[in-house]
Amino acid sequence: MVDIMEILFDISYLAIIWYIVYKMFTLLKEQKEPTVLLKNTLAWAFALLALGDTFHVGFRVVAYFSGGTAANPALLGYGKLATAITVTMFYALMVRAWRLRFHKGHTFFSYLLLLGALVRLIVILLPGNNWASANVPFNWSMYRNLPLLITGLGVAYLFLTDGKKANDHLFPKIGIAILVSYAFYTPVILFAQYYPLLGLLMIPKTIAYLVAAFLAYQTFTDTKKANL
Repeated sequence: MVDIMEILFDISYLAIIWYIVYKMFTLLKEQKEPTVLLKNTLAWAFALLALGDTFHVGFRVVAYFSGGTAANPALLGYGKLATAITVTMFYALMVRAWRLRFHKGHTFFSYLLLLGALVRLIVILLPGNNWASANVPFNWSMYRNLPLLITGLGVAYLFLTDGKKANDHLFPKIGIAILVSYAFYTPVILFAQYYPLLGLLMIPKTIAYLVAAFLAYQTFTDTKKANL
């Protein structure tokens, strides 16, 4: 029953996130205003997020119908690798979205976040991650997730602080959604190998990303103007 519920949730999530991305690109074709570059950035950011999760979540669904997850460690591992790459690029694009939304130039902090993304991309491609194995080294999990933590929380901080200064009613909420996702994801990284049931926290973490996607989509139809 748990497996069936996970499969249904995974399929539902992919259908919803891809529908939101589709709507973003559909509305993007109609945009002629100065914010089109921002909206293009958001559309591609969430398209990458959806693409990576299609491999990650999709491969889990395939594994369930191919002998179970325990019998397909390589399939699950390569799915995790795909989403590790795309979520890193997602946060790099979100740094760009922050710059475009609030008319900011690069700062030391924004360069630090992009450096964190670059370091993570390098780390996740190293053989020590052992993606094809069921026994992923815990230390390598820390090596690749620490840069993501820095970049993701940094993006949330920028969205919250500059969003409040500009009286922006959408980007601070996206920042909160990112924080919520990390609140659920961090225990999984740290303790799921000891307490497998913590893996269920990936469900609210995934829902938090759906909320972020919906909020980003609202920038395509929103008529309110922040004090930017």
